[in-house]
Amino acid sequence: MHLRAEAILLSVRAHGEHGAIVRALTENDGVQPGYVRGGRSRALRPVLQPANLIQGEWRARTEEQLAGLTVELLHSRAPMFGEPLPAAALAWVTALTAATLPEGLPYPRLHAALGGVLDAIEAAPAARGWAVALVRYELLLLAELGFGLDLERCAATGASEDLAYVSPKSGIAVSRAGALGYENRLLALPDFLTAGGAADWEDILAGLRLTGHFLARDLLIGRGADLMAARARLVDRLLRAVA
Repeated sequence: MHLRAEAILLSVRAHGEHGAIVRALTENDGVQPGYVRGGRSRALRPVLQPANLIQGEWRARTEEQLAGLTVELLHSRAPMFGEPLPAAALAWVTALTAATLPEGLPYPRLHAALGGVLDAIEAAPAARGWAVALVRYELLLLAELGFGLDLERCAATGASEDLAYVSPKSGIAVSRAGALGYENRLLALPDFLTAGGAADWEDILAGLRLTGHFLARDLLIGRGADLMAARARLVDRLLRAVA
């Protein structure tokens, strides 16, 4: 096994006294794990930072063996980890991707979307510029892994107009007319997820509540307590930022 590719670094775990096991997302070969010799050294710690863009070279004698990985830094986002809100967003979106994507399967749309979210966080640390992209990424991740929401027409009436809610059970949109009397049992569907465009903070937070419900239920059940706690911290920081 020999692979050389650009990749978005997703996670780093210490292994042994000096090494590290890294998971990184490539465009054509999906998530690739690898062992980096000396990965905990002073020279490599700034390189092996989740959200960094690397040039990786994976080598293994067999497909079953954990590949040895050598890395070259192409673009560092490490400075963003000095800002609490961007740091929380970078940590969440990379950890979510590492925890949910299977190894070795290509997800080019997710690769492109993740790169877009990371670029947006880097370009606009104030959150208004990247929070919409984060919600859209979470929605795309659900869809790519087989848990996509149906936001095209109302589950109750079949209409495609005035969609304002989502059933927390079925993941299907509900119109205002179809939701009459049941609004409190449904999740709000913000306009930017169906009509596009910009969003105010109320809509952004509604979008995060929507995707958070289905991430916890469908992707992170039984293994995502720590991840959802990290997401809760991110949402709490967003709430404080807009208060």
